[in-house]
Amino acid sequence: MPDMTGRTVVITGGGRGIGLVVARDLATAGAHLVLAVRDVVKARRALAGVGRDVEFKQLDVADLDSVHAFAQSYTGVVDILINNAGVANIPAARTAQGLDVETATNYFGPFVLTNLLLPRVTDRVVSVSSQLHQFGRIHLDDLDWHQRRFRTVLDKYNASKLAIVLFSLELQRRLTAAGSPVRSIVAHPGVVRSELNAHSWLNIVNRFPGLVQDVEPAALPILYAATQNVPGNAYVGPDGLFHFTGHPVIHKPSRAARNPATAAALWQATASLTGIGGTVAAVQGRDRGNS
Repeated sequence: MPDMTGRTVVITGGGRGIGLVVARDLATAGAHLVLAVRDVVKARRALAGVGRDVEFKQLDVADLDSVHAFAQSYTGVVDILINNAGVANIPAARTAQGLDVETATNYFGPFVLTNLLLPRVTDRVVSVSSQLHQFGRIHLDDLDWHQRRFRTVLDKYNASKLAIVLFSLELQRRLTAAGSPVRSIVAHPGVVRSELNAHSWLNIVNRFPGLVQDVEPAALPILYAATQNVPGNAYVGPDGLFHFTGHPVIHKPSRAARNPATAAALWQATASLTGIGGTVAAVQGRDRGNS
């Protein structure tokens, strides 16, 4: 881990699981850490005594009103934004804006937060996906699951994680076109023994130690993506069998996740749905690139 002194990192969902490990290690390395979490009290307790420069701010990334409020209240620089918060296999529910909670947490919220904070980002945006994105399907006319039914409990999760990879691809294209030095990077932790999978059929893999890892090694791809000199559009994950476990390396997401036409169309559909991001990223990237 390089010395992170003087670097400001904003991370969502840093109060437990993989996010907590990432937050702890970054704070220990000297970063000025801003934890954007739903439960400030629990996050403060979890990180007690870790690091000297940690802020705790309330953010429910699924609630777009909360995302806007956080972005409006935050006035500092963001060297590194880590879109880490995520949920899987939760009961169907809708947010205050009528959005599917799982999709809003894993995709809509990070999309809006990134666009709103982008004028303050100096280095990179790291978005956390999953190898299960390979099984995701994007329906541009029904991103929010109003019309289609999910066949398995992970359909929404898989689709949202595919959307995150496509979002990162289009974000990098826009940043590059704008002449911005900011990088958009995707990381995935492999298969993790964590609370996220505690109530999922994925918990079956706990019976096979070689195919699952604890949160500490699972955090390494995110830390690698956030701190190492990796190129924009990198997809960082473990190097083991099926990229389930191991040390961080750059490899490739699915072919569907590398489709620039789908990425551009998804961006526009998401911008229409959320009211954010129509041309914001390109304009802001250009301004920062020339500053």
